[in-house]
Amino acid sequence: MYQIDFNHPSHIYFVGIGGISMSGLAEVLREAGFRVSGSDREKSALTEVLEAKGITVFYGQRESNITSDIDCAVFTSAIHPDNPEYIAVQRMGIPSLTRAELLGEMMRNYQTPIAISGTHGKTTTTSMVSEILLRADLDPTLSIGGILKSIGGNIRVGHSGYFVTEACEYTNSFLSFFPSIGIILNIEEDHLDFFKDIEDIRCSFRRFAELIPADGTLIVGGGIDRLSEITERLSCRVITFGMDSKNDYYPEEISYGDTGCPTFTLHTPDGRSNQISLSVPGEHNICNALAALALADLLHIDLSVSAAALAAFHGTDRRFEYKGSIGGVTIIDDYAHHPTEITATLKAAAKYPHKTLWCVFQPHTYSRTKAFMEDFAKALSLADKVVLADIYAARETDTLGISSRTLMEEVQKLGSECFYFPSFDEIENFLLQNCINGDLLITMGAGDVHKIGENLLGI
Repeated sequence: MYQIDFNHPSHIYFVGIGGISMSGLAEVLREAGFRVSGSDREKSALTEVLEAKGITVFYGQRESNITSDIDCAVFTSAIHPDNPEYIAVQRMGIPSLTRAELLGEMMRNYQTPIAISGTHGKTTTTSMVSEILLRADLDPTLSIGGILKSIGGNIRVGHSGYFVTEACEYTNSFLSFFPSIGIILNIEEDHLDFFKDIEDIRCSFRRFAELIPADGTLIVGGGIDRLSEITERLSCRVITFGMDSKNDYYPEEISYGDTGCPTFTLHTPDGRSNQISLSVPGEHNICNALAALALADLLHIDLSVSAAALAAFHGTDRRFEYKGSIGGVTIIDDYAHHPTEITATLKAAAKYPHKTLWCVFQPHTYSRTKAFMEDFAKALSLADKVVLADIYAARETDTLGISSRTLMEEVQKLGSECFYFPSFDEIENFLLQNCINGDLLITMGAGDVHKIGENLLGI
């Protein structure tokens, strides 16, 4: 495998450089002195940023873009073997890496690489950790799966030994990483188009934990089912966090403010305590904060610094993000696309001021929708009224014989009001006619459902 060495910068070519993750990694390498170039289908705000930083971007992927002076080519999973640049790289014998392999190779160049994994909460927890390290003046390099307003994007190039990244389990990407500190927030069924079942998923997380060296640390959610199977016989140190006192880090005296944001007393393994107030809602964010606080404590960051950073953190884009209000209707957008995430978000919304709680949900992929049909229905029924958009197919072409109408019928069986419309225009017209002053409207899903709220607000 081609090794990325910051002491010997080379020429790295990104096929699909305009993606949010690929563009961020390209920026890091450029700042480290590498010659960086790449291609994408069309110009975008991200590619314009790259060009402004001196990175050559070709629009349109063609064989002629691949030249003999390229030392290594990086591909996303969206690039197929029939891609002309892929074919040229193979024909010319140029070394290549996947995006995950590149990220793993980059981690080797930092003294303290930190990888944050879990079925849910990765982006929020990575953002919390980022805010704490920035507040503590540790000058970290950051790679986040969402837009963090305080850094104006998803990437920050620091000049210290700290590197923080999300670690996604899909296609076992995180098994290409080299963390000295790893976090596992939770382990649940998801991505069943790749994994066989929950046991297959658990096996991958165990393998991720085994990547951490003997002098490293695993910070893990104490509520994970059969946790000992994940942690037993690991050579590294293990620290747990969770909602009860059996864990090393746990909360007590939990209360919620007017908008559902929690305050709690943090307890640490050595008997210290500190009041923590969050500016993001929901019990699930207490768990995310506990993981971030455990990491900060491991890095010897004062609890008062961590508390101040978390109090100032108002979330990342598409995580219970306030979009605006129209006619007295508050519009929130959220990325939730798994039943557990939907449940957490709607429970948080229940503590937010409202008359009627509306959830406009766009299911993400046919395989996930079919696998969790009943769970989706139960989770969505926590809203007062549900509106469904068509399933966002993403990478899939087989409908598996289901549709959003199927999900609507399941929600209605539970006695909840649920409506389905095949177009965003119809959904927007329905909402304009039925939402009233004081209602709370949440657009929810991993696709482009956010456009509905933005269209209503005219933004």
